[in-house]
Amino acid sequence: MSTPERLIESTRELLWERGYVGTSPKAILERADAGQGSMYHHFKGKPDLAMAAIRRTAEEMRATAAAVLDGPGTPYERIEAYLRRERDVLRGCPVGRLTMDPDVIASAELRAPVDETLAWLRGRIAGIVEEGTAQGQFAPGLDGGEIAAAVVATVQGGYVLARASGSPAAFDAGVRGLLSLLAPRTS
Repeated sequence: MSTPERLIESTRELLWERGYVGTSPKAILERADAGQGSMYHHFKGKPDLAMAAIRRTAEEMRATAAAVLDGPGTPYERIEAYLRRERDVLRGCPVGRLTMDPDVIASAELRAPVDETLAWLRGRIAGIVEEGTAQGQFAPGLDGGEIAAAVVATVQGGYVLARASGSPAAFDAGVRGLLSLLAPRTS
């Protein structure tokens, strides 16, 4: 792995673990096993490197979500696959964690990839809900945008509840509850 790649990956990990303020250039260089001048040789500084790391994290989240949301199955099965996909629940969501970082949220530039990714996710899920509603799989009149917001809120809130309790059980309970509310209608 090249030095810029090691720097980006190290910054991604540290942002997830420690947040923006807790991610010092020294910690990045140590984690990346890079020399002192290499960050400034490849990036303008910590904000530039953080932006590259946040973009990479956002792209990875989109790719992971798209793999199940665009996969095979009915609309319900695709939403179920997204909700039940393997996650490190106790570690939390790297994108969701960024929304709790006051330094990221205070910066329009650093916040943009986070906001764009969550908007993309809500939009993709809303489209799937609308597809399912049109097929008669979901209750008529469901608002795809509201259901998508509930799906994202269930995942992000599930991470918080799981971390608070030290157990993935709360996350799993939220997923089961939402899936029971979305369960396809039977005639």
